[in-house]
Amino acid sequence: MNPTINDIRIVIADDHEIFRDGFRLMLSKQNDIHLVAEAENGQQLLAIAKEHLPDVIITDIKMPIMDGVEATKKLAELYPNIGVIGLSMFNEDDLIVEMLEAGAKGYLLKNANKQQIIEAIKTVYSGDPYYCKSTSNKLTQMIARSRYNPYKHREKVNFSERELEVIDLVFKEMTNKEIADKLCTSERTIEGIRKRIMTKMNVKSAIGFVVYVMKENLLKTY
Repeated sequence: MNPTINDIRIVIADDHEIFRDGFRLMLSKQNDIHLVAEAENGQQLLAIAKEHLPDVIITDIKMPIMDGVEATKKLAELYPNIGVIGLSMFNEDDLIVEMLEAGAKGYLLKNANKQQIIEAIKTVYSGDPYYCKSTSNKLTQMIARSRYNPYKHREKVNFSERELEVIDLVFKEMTNKEIADKLCTSERTIEGIRKRIMTKMNVKSAIGFVVYVMKENLLKTY
């Protein structure tokens, strides 16, 4: 099937043919995502990116000849509008952080399901960062403290004093009921404030919330 003007054009890079075969089969059933090319290593990926200029690249981090980190650095420099998503195995937290610092817009674990992969592609295509739902607390903290900052070019968002209070308490992992009791208000009110905060931040997950709060130094000091 040939891509249309509205398709998201994808390139996959992985040195395991079986993984690429499965990925290709999955995307063949998507109407708005089109796989335009495949690469076996980072060097080949750069040549393919130059030829096809895809919207999104999904690349393994560990590859022969040139790994995903080095390829991502070059892609970010040459083609900053291409959204790169890193593919990682479990227990590769340091490599994931390296990928993000190199210029990747998101990451996925290799055991991610179809829904997560599609969500990652569409999120990065829209210009937003994607954090894998299986991210551990340790990795979340590593990302938040790294040089990676997807929010530095966004317009500064202003939060009210009450919103900052709620942000601080949510960061401390308090429930809506606990926050409501502490602030002497209703649980429904806190739910509304939390939704408004997430909308202002333009984040969709707890991981995105933590990274945003730490990058923007939003924690209150008492």
